[in-house]
Amino acid sequence: MTGSVFDRLAGQDEVAAQLRAAAESGGLTHAWLFTGPPGSGRSVAAGAFAAALLCPDQGCGHCASCRQVAAGTHPDLLLVRPDGLSYGVKQTRDLVLKAASSPVYGGWRIVLFEDADRATEQAANALLKAIEEPPPRTIWLLCAPSAADLPVTIRSRCRLITLRTPPTDAVAAILRAEGVSEETALDAARASLGHIGRARRLATDPAAARRRGEVLAMPGRLTGLGAAFAAAAALVQAAEAEAAATTEALDTPERDALKLAYGEGSTGKGVATAIRGAAGALKELEDRQKSRATRIKRDALDLALLDLAAFYRDVLAIQVGADVELANASREPDLRAIAVASTAATTVRRIEAVMTCRERLAASVAPLLAVEELALALASRSAA
Repeated sequence: MTGSVFDRLAGQDEVAAQLRAAAESGGLTHAWLFTGPPGSGRSVAAGAFAAALLCPDQGCGHCASCRQVAAGTHPDLLLVRPDGLSYGVKQTRDLVLKAASSPVYGGWRIVLFEDADRATEQAANALLKAIEEPPPRTIWLLCAPSAADLPVTIRSRCRLITLRTPPTDAVAAILRAEGVSEETALDAARASLGHIGRARRLATDPAAARRRGEVLAMPGRLTGLGAAFAAAAALVQAAEAEAAATTEALDTPERDALKLAYGEGSTGKGVATAIRGAAGALKELEDRQKSRATRIKRDALDLALLDLAAFYRDVLAIQVGADVELANASREPDLRAIAVASTAATTVRRIEAVMTCRERLAASVAPLLAVEELALALASRSAA
């Protein structure tokens, strides 16, 4: 199936074969759960499966149906992407009602729920009822990092599809196919730790690559108390800049589309009334965007800490002589300098400090306070 929608799955040959066979057989489970680490392609796999189910040729990748699924505009696809930190019961009940309607084209009605683990307890209960007794032509595709992130009552009713972290060469191949040079593709694939979306951004957005470099400069800046505080502030600022760039790229098109829908810039009878009505819709959009911005900022800082942990993991690999691929091979001189100046035990403690900082941030500790504590912990162990 050259050009199949499943060709977009990097390093997931077994999953692609399983989904292709299911789409071709026609004997389908009504609920599926796609799990895998961040960046493994959970939503990509679910989207490819949705396209295969709605396509007359089981996912040819080039027909009108496949293009509509890829764009999220197919009339028989309900695409759910939670904006904020959680997905509420009211939203879920509305979704269940929409999912119960008959397919427009007489095939399947498919609900693709990304980040289903963000559903609140009440929302999960509402979702369970829909999955227990779905309409005959409705299929639910849920995505979550792991099966344990959803209530056992839901996951026990789903067919489980588990994706793995894609290998570096598979991620690099995806980037090369998109026109990225060999060296840049390989560096980005390594740095992303198998996260395809992150690899794409690092390879194509110089600002994102620069912000990551600022995060990885932190270990070399820990030369004293004042330097530790400055390094902590720099790391938080880099994460906030990354979050701001992501947020702006999402917010601006949404605001412009809403204003256009309500007739901004138009003239004629009724336009003034429509514009006044837009105020409430715009306020609702801004509230959703603020919630999403909070989540993006938290995720960006967590990603920065994971980059930092990966840096120290590379240091540890050098110290113990492990024959593994370095995520930060392009910064090998920095890695070796820190490896020579410390011990493996010190590096392990540093990695543990990074993980502790992540836990504190998840518990809503003020970001700068948590990262300053981390910087002090890393600096105090520099001579250990």
